[in-house]
Amino acid sequence: MTLTRRAMIACTASFAVAAPLAGMALSAPAIHVLQDPNCGCCTAWIEILHEDGFIVTTERSFGTRLIKHKLDNGIPQGMTSCHTGEIEGYMIEGHVPTADIRRLLVERPDAVGLAVPGMPYGSPGMGPEENREAYDVFLILKDGSTEVFSHYEAA
Repeated sequence: MTLTRRAMIACTASFAVAAPLAGMALSAPAIHVLQDPNCGCCTAWIEILHEDGFIVTTERSFGTRLIKHKLDNGIPQGMTSCHTGEIEGYMIEGHVPTADIRRLLVERPDAVGLAVPGMPYGSPGMGPEENREAYDVFLILKDGSTEVFSHYEAA
């Protein structure tokens, strides 16, 4: 088979278009989420992750099995919420905004991860942001203590 000039140009053009897309796929953060399969807000948060370019895998878990997983992975009881994610060695507990997850992955603090305890109204997956109540995103340190990582004012 002879490679014509036209075929070579077409091949080069195809590669030029596809190469950046391949790079984007490789840089998309992958998160694994343990969730109660009957929880609508967990599903809504996962959809927000998808929309923001995360590669999400899920696992059904609920009750004492899910609580044990949280505690065994360094999430203090007072920081728990309904679902738990794992991304690049960090735990993500509850309705943490994607911008905070991305910031965590850039800054890479020596920590367990992030948590939004409870289920604050207007946090991602918990109703419209324009009606949001004030809430904090906490950084969970390895000694079990926490500090405010981000604060969101009431809308």
